[in-house]
Amino acid sequence: MKTFNLKLTTLMAALVLAGCSTTKPPEQVSVDMPSQYRETAGLEGSWKVAQPADAADRGAWWSVFNDADLSKLIDQATQSSPTLVMAMARVKEARATAGLADADRAFQLGVGFGPTRQGTASATSTQWQAQLGASYEVDLFGRLSDSSRAARLDAEGQEAAYRSVLLALQADVAQQYFAIRSLDSELDVLQQTVKLRQENLRLVQHRYDAGDTSELDVAQANTELSVTQAEQEGVSRSRAQRDHALAILLGKAPAQFTLATAPIQPVTVNVPPGLPSDLLERRPDIAQAQRQLAAASARIGVAKAGFFPSLVLTASGGFASDALHNLFQWSSRSWMLGPLVGSILNMPLLDGGRNKANLAKADANYESVVANYRQQVLVGFQDVEDNLSAMRTLDNQIRFQEDAVKSAQLAARLADSRYKNGSTSYFEVIDAQRSSLAAQRAKSQSVGQRAVASVGLIRALGGGWNAPANTAALAMAK
Repeated sequence: MKTFNLKLTTLMAALVLAGCSTTKPPEQVSVDMPSQYRETAGLEGSWKVAQPADAADRGAWWSVFNDADLSKLIDQATQSSPTLVMAMARVKEARATAGLADADRAFQLGVGFGPTRQGTASATSTQWQAQLGASYEVDLFGRLSDSSRAARLDAEGQEAAYRSVLLALQADVAQQYFAIRSLDSELDVLQQTVKLRQENLRLVQHRYDAGDTSELDVAQANTELSVTQAEQEGVSRSRAQRDHALAILLGKAPAQFTLATAPIQPVTVNVPPGLPSDLLERRPDIAQAQRQLAAASARIGVAKAGFFPSLVLTASGGFASDALHNLFQWSSRSWMLGPLVGSILNMPLLDGGRNKANLAKADANYESVVANYRQQVLVGFQDVEDNLSAMRTLDNQIRFQEDAVKSAQLAARLADSRYKNGSTSYFEVIDAQRSSLAAQRAKSQSVGQRAVASVGLIRALGGGWNAPANTAALAMAK
């Protein structure tokens, strides 16, 4: 009677547990999205960004800048960057982990051979065995399938992370390239200014020797020449550091690479941003966050399945004999159904709160991943708005600076002419030349910032797809 009551109690416990909810939280959550971006006025261009899923090939989006040097640099970085190799290694590791999870769902078959020595106080014996064993766990409550799905989603998340690293690498190369070109333009202006300062110094020295001016003008001319030369060295230092950073992106030591000097060309590419909802499909980092969200939901299913029974079917067959020479005789055959130790059907009753703690851990992780997903979406919106705002204001800023450069150059020529005719002091010449130099440098900086912002917007939107595919990146991704 006691045995019957125990069996009945176990059965009732199983029925109670079976009545518990195994529902998992959603793998996608809703986010509040605006109907359009704030910074969209006047940003219409000929290059149209497509709207595929995040796994689609981005193509050679940098070809819209029509710069052969930039294209070569990005191809080199894609082929040689250690950062990209590390990201691909993480993808391979995640895929292998998913394979391990799938292996737990598969039919298991193994073979064994060896002796077993046993004895008592009066006698000992040796038994030789050659056995073929098989096992299979029935996925009663979805523990194995949820675990396998979570691992596959982790692998997909790492693939999205790889695409994010690839896009970031390409964008970093492009931004470093345009920043260097902007510094090259500044150096060009400073070199021309140094030559102008040297000519002014010779002129002032000649006039001083002739008694037409004071020694103060000579000192001022020397000062302006030295100050301009010092500024040139400062820009050269910044240019060298940018060049070193670009070499690292290419997977090379700074001593192995240098970018030839060339002034920046104005970048006129405008990138229509599309709709905010498209951002969820295009950005690989948001796609990664969504995969992490789905994996966290699946792991809650794994944790809930821990409260339920597990069913493992096992069987073995082969030969067993006390003598090795008789082991493979037909009379020595043996077989067994069911596990050697334990039972086929296992169900936890008292586990010290382990399953409850596992479920609480999975729930907390899900809450964290949901918050991270929403944060990634907000960061994506911010990135787009920041770069749209930068492009709009920089376009206006460059127009004003072009007018300032023309006016400052005219003022410098007039001041120089007045000084040569003796109509004004050298201070007026210095002031006009300073204004002209500052206006030209400011324009070069803004043109570089406009190019960097263009790349930043493409990166914020998740890249482009209309240009021919980058075969090296595709081969590496595969």
